Amino acid sequence: MKFYPNMYQKNIHSIPYSKLKKMGIKCLVFDLDNTIALIDQHMITDDTKKLLTNLKRDFQVVIISNNVVKRVKTYANYLDCDYVANASKPLSKGYQKIRKRYHLKKEEMCMIGDQLITDIYGGNRYHIFTILVDPLGKKDLKITGLNRFLERKILKRYEEKGIMKKGEYYE
Repeated sequence: MKFYPNMYQKNIHSIPYSKLKKMGIKCLVFDLDNTIALIDQHMITDDTKKLLTNLKRDFQVVIISNNVVKRVKTYANYLDCDYVANASKPLSKGYQKIRKRYHLKKEEMCMIGDQLITDIYGGNRYHIFTILVDPLGKKDLKITGLNRFLERKILKRYEEKGIMKKGEYYE
């Protein structure tokens, strides 16, 4: 199932990172918009900064986004972490850059994002561990509207089949 995440959690704060570390994950690849920051926000919350700063003790933390360099770089600089902007998710080029840059195996990478169509499908296509989180806010970029429409259809089908239900989290 190409849109099915390996894990589904409420938000980035509820992810069991110790479990990921035990699994051999070395690099956490975070989507930016509606995963670590609201799309109309110019900076992340203090709680999120604290979490991501703490995670850097055990993991390589990278932001990946289809958004423009200026926006993504602002967050990456604030967090003192690496980034890939204009990533063209769900294509693999952004994940490939990260894997090569840090000499990682695919099984050492984890994609964390709020969209099935770009984040989860992209990570699954690249054969890395994927974690879906609920979007931080209801507001999306205009281009994301079509993705959300398709996502609702996929989730409805998953629910009908008893595979996954929005709001029922699992590890």
